[in-house]
Amino acid sequence: MFNFFKTKGDKMNARKIDDNFSVTGQITPDQVKAVAAAGFKGIVCARPDNEEGGQPSFDAVARAAEAEGLQIVHIPVSGQLGEGQIIRFHDAWKKMPKPILGYCRSGARAGSLYATLKR
Repeated sequence: MFNFFKTKGDKMNARKIDDNFSVTGQITPDQVKAVAAAGFKGIVCARPDNEEGGQPSFDAVARAAEAEGLQIVHIPVSGQLGEGQIIRFHDAWKKMPKPILGYCRSGARAGSLYATLKR
Protein backbone atom coordinates (compact mmCIF):
# COMPACT_ATOMS: atom_id res chain seq x y z
CA MET A 1 0.00 0.00 0.00
CA PHE A 2 1.28 3.44 -0.88
CA ASN A 3 0.97 5.96 1.90
CA PHE A 4 2.14 9.48 1.16
CA PHE A 5 0.80 10.91 4.39
CA LYS A 6 3.91 10.95 6.50
CA THR A 7 4.59 12.90 9.62
CA LYS A 8 7.97 14.35 10.48
CA GLY A 9 7.66 15.58 14.00
CA ASP A 10 4.66 17.88 13.82
CA LYS A 11 4.97 18.39 10.04
CA MET A 12 2.53 16.73 7.65
CA ASN A 13 3.55 15.83 4.12
CA ALA A 14 0.40 16.88 2.29
CA ARG A 15 0.70 18.83 -0.96
CA LYS A 16 -0.98 22.21 -0.51
CA ILE A 17 -2.90 23.33 -3.59
CA ASP A 18 -4.24 26.50 -1.98
CA ASP A 19 -5.28 27.69 1.48
CA ASN A 20 -8.47 25.61 1.34
CA PHE A 21 -7.35 22.34 -0.25
CA SER A 22 -4.45 19.93 0.05
CA VAL A 23 -3.95 16.42 -1.28
CA THR A 24 -2.21 13.31 -0.05
CA GLY A 25 -2.09 9.59 -0.61
CA GLN A 26 -4.06 7.02 1.37
CA ILE A 27 -4.57 7.85 5.01
CA THR A 28 -5.34 5.41 7.79
CA PRO A 29 -7.75 5.79 10.70
CA ASP A 30 -4.74 6.18 13.03
CA GLN A 31 -3.55 9.21 11.02
CA VAL A 32 -6.82 11.14 11.29
CA LYS A 33 -5.76 12.74 14.59
CA ALA A 34 -2.76 14.25 12.76
CA VAL A 35 -5.09 15.49 10.01
CA ALA A 36 -7.21 17.29 12.60
CA ALA A 37 -4.11 18.58 14.43
CA ALA A 38 -2.86 20.03 11.14
CA GLY A 39 -5.98 22.20 11.03
CA PHE A 40 -8.08 20.40 8.42
CA LYS A 41 -11.83 20.62 8.95
CA GLY A 42 -12.93 18.23 6.21
CA ILE A 43 -11.76 15.22 4.25
CA VAL A 44 -12.66 14.09 0.73
CA CYS A 45 -11.85 10.50 -0.15
CA ALA A 46 -11.57 9.93 -3.90
CA ARG A 47 -10.43 6.31 -3.57
CA PRO A 48 -12.80 3.39 -4.16
CA ASP A 49 -12.88 0.77 -1.42
CA ASN A 50 -10.99 -2.47 -2.14
CA GLU A 51 -8.81 -0.90 -4.81
CA GLU A 52 -5.72 -2.47 -3.27
CA GLY A 53 -5.05 -5.08 -0.62
CA GLY A 54 -4.42 -3.71 2.85
CA GLN A 55 -6.21 -0.44 2.13
CA PRO A 56 -8.43 0.76 5.00
CA SER A 57 -12.10 1.08 4.13
CA PHE A 58 -13.71 4.48 3.77
CA ASP A 59 -16.01 3.60 6.68
CA ALA A 60 -13.01 3.00 8.99
CA VAL A 61 -11.47 6.36 8.07
CA ALA A 62 -14.89 8.05 8.34
CA ARG A 63 -15.44 6.74 11.88
CA ALA A 64 -12.05 8.13 12.93
CA ALA A 65 -12.78 11.45 11.20
CA GLU A 66 -16.17 11.83 12.84
CA ALA A 67 -14.62 11.04 16.24
CA GLU A 68 -12.28 14.01 15.65
CA GLY A 69 -15.14 16.30 14.60
CA LEU A 70 -14.14 16.32 10.93
CA GLN A 71 -16.63 16.23 8.09
CA ILE A 72 -15.86 13.56 5.50
CA VAL A 73 -17.31 12.57 2.15
CA HIS A 74 -16.62 9.63 -0.17
CA ILE A 75 -16.50 10.41 -3.89
CA PRO A 76 -14.77 7.34 -5.35
CA VAL A 77 -13.09 7.86 -8.71
CA SER A 78 -12.02 5.00 -10.93
CA GLY A 79 -10.68 6.15 -14.30
CA GLN A 80 -12.07 9.34 -15.82
CA LEU A 81 -14.07 11.77 -13.72
CA GLY A 82 -17.78 11.55 -14.37
CA GLU A 83 -20.41 14.25 -14.20
CA GLY A 84 -21.93 12.73 -11.05
CA GLN A 85 -18.61 12.81 -9.22
CA ILE A 86 -18.00 16.41 -10.23
CA ILE A 87 -21.48 17.45 -9.08
CA ARG A 88 -21.02 15.65 -5.75
CA PHE A 89 -17.63 17.31 -5.22
CA HIS A 90 -18.96 20.78 -6.03
CA ASP A 91 -21.86 20.22 -3.62
CA ALA A 92 -19.49 19.00 -0.89
CA TRP A 93 -17.17 21.95 -1.53
CA LYS A 94 -19.99 24.42 -0.93
CA LYS A 95 -21.12 22.73 2.30
CA MET A 96 -17.93 21.53 3.98
CA PRO A 97 -15.80 23.61 6.32
CA LYS A 98 -12.33 24.46 5.05
CA PRO A 99 -9.52 23.62 4.79
CA ILE A 100 -10.14 20.22 3.24
CA LEU A 101 -7.71 17.34 2.78
CA GLY A 102 -8.37 15.22 -0.30
CA TYR A 103 -6.90 11.75 -0.57
CA CYS A 104 -6.74 8.74 -2.86
CA ARG A 105 -3.89 6.39 -3.69
CA SER A 106 -1.50 9.19 -4.67
CA GLY A 107 -3.55 12.38 -4.32
CA ALA A 108 -3.99 12.79 -8.10
CA ARG A 109 -7.70 11.92 -8.30
CA ALA A 110 -8.48 14.16 -5.32
CA GLY A 111 -6.56 16.93 -7.08
CA SER A 112 -8.50 16.31 -10.28
CA LEU A 113 -11.77 16.77 -8.42
CA TYR A 114 -10.51 20.08 -7.06
CA ALA A 115 -9.36 21.19 -10.53
CA THR A 116 -12.98 21.05 -11.72
CA LEU A 117 -13.74 24.07 -9.52
CA LYS A 118 -11.49 26.20 -11.72
CA ARG A 119 -13.39 25.55 -14.97
